[in-house]
Amino acid sequence: MTNISLSAADTARLERLAAEAGSTPQKILKHVLRDGFEYSERVVRSVNAGLADIAAGRVIPHDQVMDKISATIEKHARKKKAA
Repeated sequence: MTNISLSAADTARLERLAAEAGSTPQKILKHVLRDGFEYSERVVRSVNAGLADIAAGRVIPHDQVMDKISATIEKHARKKKAA
């Protein structure tokens, strides 16, 4: 096992990130080491924003999305056949 030393600033950053993710610094550290702080922070904020949207009801039901996709594919398929 390798010992890792973080600066005080990086330790505080890791602790903030873990709190935002609802996790522990130990669990988040492997992601930070693999992906970096900036990417990990961006992912956590994006996930939290998505969860907030779901909680606030700002979602589109799956069936509506699938209907829109099917209509778009069909529309473009008709254009291609006509050409």
